[in-house]
This record gives sequence, structure tokens and C-alpha cells, in this order.
Amino acid sequence: MTFSDTVHPAARDYAKEVAAGTLSRREFLTRATSLGASAAVAYGLLGLSQPVKAAAHAQTGGTLRIESLVKALKDPRTYDWPQMSNYTRGYLEYLVEYQIDGSLTPMLLEGWEINEDATEYTLSVRPGVTWNNGDAFTAEDVAFNIARWCDKGVEGNSMASRMGSLVDDATGQAREGAITVVDDTTLRLTLGQPDITLIAGFSDYPAAIVHQSFNGDPLDNPIGTGPYLPEDFEVGIRAVLVKNADHDWWGEGAHLDRIEYLDFGTDQAAIVSAVDADEVDMVYESIGDFIFLLDDIGWTKSEAVTANTVVLRPNQIAEVGGVQPYADARVRRALAMAVDNRVLLELGFSDNGRVAENHHVSPLHPEYAELPAPVFDPAAAKALMDEAGMGDFEHELISIDDTWRKNTTDAAAAMLRDAGFNVKRTVLPGATFWNDWVKYPLSTTDWAQRPLGVQVLALAYRSGEPWNESAFSNAEFDALLADALAIADADQRREVMAKLQKIMQNEGVVIQPYWRSVYRHHKESVIGAEMHPTFEIHVSKLGYAA
Repeated sequence: MTFSDTVHPAARDYAKEVAAGTLSRREFLTRATSLGASAAVAYGLLGLSQPVKAAAHAQTGGTLRIESLVKALKDPRTYDWPQMSNYTRGYLEYLVEYQIDGSLTPMLLEGWEINEDATEYTLSVRPGVTWNNGDAFTAEDVAFNIARWCDKGVEGNSMASRMGSLVDDATGQAREGAITVVDDTTLRLTLGQPDITLIAGFSDYPAAIVHQSFNGDPLDNPIGTGPYLPEDFEVGIRAVLVKNADHDWWGEGAHLDRIEYLDFGTDQAAIVSAVDADEVDMVYESIGDFIFLLDDIGWTKSEAVTANTVVLRPNQIAEVGGVQPYADARVRRALAMAVDNRVLLELGFSDNGRVAENHHVSPLHPEYAELPAPVFDPAAAKALMDEAGMGDFEHELISIDDTWRKNTTDAAAAMLRDAGFNVKRTVLPGATFWNDWVKYPLSTTDWAQRPLGVQVLALAYRSGEPWNESAFSNAEFDALLADALAIADADQRREVMAKLQKIMQNEGVVIQPYWRSVYRHHKESVIGAEMHPTFEIHVSKLGYAA
């Protein structure tokens, strides 16, 4: 079977919404391509031609130096930092790739088809792909990876959340009959319930495809399908990829001979100094006032308006002094009422974004439902905290030590104190903070964008999920989310989403103050380095202008 451009009926309806002005182009591209339309066909439904890729104009060869944290690697399905995946993307590729324009592009898959109620997916595996050890890449490899993603028994395996419609709740493994290899290039997935997020889940950064001999360490015998190989790797210092001259890579691009990730820590001043001293050619992210300094150096700046965010979340099951202070919704609501999200955006992120509404669903998400803004009322917040018997409780608010996350948390702590709450601030270095990020009683965490709002809610707030750092567990919420995951039409899904978002607000699950606009600077001669809304660096697209 080859990739079919048979258009799912819903995609044509979405194109009509774009023409009527009720749906953005970006939202349309995400919806249409997740249903199986190629990007070219999706653009064609709008009467447009797909933009030409800049990477086609790159010269061959050269070394590119990228400023980036170099984190210790682990089994990709347990990745919790995009920087991990940006390195292993050189050799561990993906079934699907999320593009800057919002479309989902086939990679190791040639395409997919979905039935009308999203209960059966037919995946077409790209023919002619080989692993760098010479093995053929087949549907068996895809089945192996999807099955290992379904394993809920692996600590930190967030992919199990994304594959929930394939998992047997009783065994915590892929359900019998859920994954069927039809032939070498065809795979059929039979879902336990409708799920419109599966293809988008294949594109998320923990979904790197590994060989069937994989032992859990991406640096040990690094068999992959990509064009590069790992060379040096020193946590906190640098990580190097080199072109694999002995591998007949299936794709187009991979222009560079060598890619170096150089770790200058989280101090933006040190990063700008490295740029000024010509020690790097592009940065991972430009932040706050340092954006203007990088502008003055004369590098190219790219911006992505995103659904990336930060949340201040009480952990509802955490114990402090023998009590669970955040199990009471009144305590959580009081915290939210004491904080002005507009102030957090201004002081925490230099106003480079959009105010959010404490429910972690963005206006960029197709199913977003507009709700009234959260109430800011410090006096009512103090009264509610006193009513809950926690007026004298000391809240320890924890954050990482770098720039905008620290600044946002500092501003939140100041407002909580102004409301009359007793707040202790604790700032931890990244290496310490991320070891226990899901366990702190009260802390702030940043979250990357996902294409669909229901994806975010399923990953972060569904009962029992590995990334559910708030420990929120609500049967009504879970049932409504299951309903939303089964609705292909975003307008119909929005009706359910409004209820989910309201539950999030009413329960005080998180203070989620703003959506971030994100920036990246690079030398003018570098191509393929544009800022991605989820911080992905597609290494095969990088190069120097011809």
C-alpha cells in the first residue's frame, strides 16, 4: 500500500471553515494532515501551493555549533526534555514530524488512513528505508515500537498516555489485536475507543523509533535510520553528531558533516557572551531582554507564537507536616484568586506572549473554548484560605533557577504574600529540580506545545498519568476527556472542551498564567534553524546557505 491522498470527509469541511473565516490556516493544516491528507493536498484544499523548503538551497559540508543544554540520555519513551530528542534526532527518527506551519508530515511512515469514527488506522511504512546496520526497516519495527510505547509498567513512559486507546487497562500492555502487521509495509491499529490524537502523538519528542535490539541506552550501539551518528557526549558540556558516510539514508538534506551541541548552562548572559565571542552559530532559545541584545549583534531572529506555557501547580496528594494541604479545592482556588496572570506575563516573561486562563488549553488549539477570565481578588482569596483552615500555613513555592521561570515564580510569590499568605521561596538548580519535578508540593513547571488541546489534558491531567504532576484525579473530567478524544470534528469537540476547561478552573488545578511567544537567533548564513513551536531542531534540515 502507498500513501493515499484520499481526503477524509472532515478535511473538506475544515477547508470550508477556512474560506468562511471561522478557522485559521494553521489549525486547518493540523486537523487535515492528522486525518491523513498530505501537506500538499491540505494546501491544495485551500487553493494554495505548499511552500518550498529553504533547506533545498544549502551547501554540502561544514560544522554547525548549537547552544543547548546537554542532558543525560535515557530510553526515548521516557524523555522529558526536548534537548534530549534534538540530539538523538540525528539517528533516531520519527514516524511523523510536526512542522512549523502546523502540518504533520510523514517520515518513517509514508502515510496513513483513518476511518470516519477514528477507531481504525492503517499505517503505510515508507519502503526502502534501512537501519544503519543494514537491516531493512519494516512494519514489524513499527509494531515493536508502538507496543513498547504502550507499556504502562515502565516508569516515566509518557508515551503510554498517548497510546491509551491501544492499551489494555488490565495488563498495562498493548491490547490483544490492537496492533496487526498486515505485510512488510502495512500496519493496522484497532483502537479500543475512538482517538483522534494518535498521529499527533507519533510526532511528540518521546516517540523516537528504536531498533528491535535496543537496550534502553541511545548511546550504546546506536542503531538508527537517520543520517548521523553520535560521536562525543559529555553531560553538561557538549554532544557531537557526525555524518554517517557508510549509511544510505532514505531522506533529503543532512547537509552538514558535523553538529555540535554546546552547553553554556541556563544563564542567558553567558549564552549571549558565547554568541558575541563567535563560539556558537545558533541558540536553542532567546529569552527576555537578551532578545534585544542578540538583535543588536545582528543575527537573524525567528519567532513562533505558541501554546508553550508555565504552570504553578499544587500537588493534591503531597504531604507537608502530615497533612495534604492542596487536597482541598478551596486552598487551590484561593491561590489562583490571589494571582494576576497579566502581571505574571509582564514580570515573568517581559510581555512576550498572551495571557492565559488557568486551564492549559490555548487559543491555538482547534478545540479551544473561550471562557471568562479568572477572577483576581486577593481579599476573597485570603477569606477562602482562612475558611479552609489554612490561613497560617507556610506554602513553599519551588522553581528552577533560570530566568523566566524563576522570575515568574518570584512574581507569583510576591502576589501571594500581598494577599496575606505565608510563602517561602525555594530556588533549585536544574539538575536538582528535574529529578523530582512531579513530586513537589507546590512548584512551577514549563510545558511545551502539543498540536491538540485534548493531548495536553490527557498527558498532564488525566488520572494516574506519569506526567500528571498535580495528581489531579476527577472521574467526571476523565469521562468527558474520553468523550472529547473520540470526536473528530473540532467544533463538536469544543462543546466538551468548554466543560473540561471549566472543571480545571473550578477545581483550581493549576495557575496557568500565559502562553509564550518563543524566539531563536542564528547566524544569517544558517538555514533550517527557524524556531519551532515545540523547540524541535530538525537536524537533517540544517545547513549553510549555498
